[in-house]
Amino acid sequence: METLGRHVIAELWGCDVDKLNNRSLIEQIFVEAALKAGAEVREVVFHEFAPKGVSGVVIISESHLTIHSFPEHRYASIDVFTCGDLDPTTAADHIAETLQACSSEVIEIERGMKPIKVGKSFSKELKG
Repeated sequence: METLGRHVIAELWGCDVDKLNNRSLIEQIFVEAALKAGAEVREVVFHEFAPKGVSGVVIISESHLTIHSFPEHRYASIDVFTCGDLDPTTAADHIAETLQACSSEVIEIERGMKPIKVGKSFSKELKG
């Protein structure tokens, strides 16, 4: 069955603390990851928290890449969602390697497929 997109959700453990707390470096890593996957970058927004941590998003024509870093735990949660023929694992692997993750837990979800039975769902009639 065809899907509208693929969504990689990754838990990255044992990452380099200095990298996890460097907004400009994380921004660079995420833009590189998007480009390596063949995506077209549209917008880039990252925020550095005090005293530590970075959250951000790279909006691509094909969807998005996001991160929330927790340097105090050497942990980052990332999402890479791509539509079309792009492989989100290319971007996710680049991010994990560059942040020097010691271990990761990765889930890939095919998006836009029906029916899917994960968690709670609802249905209502669409109008118009």
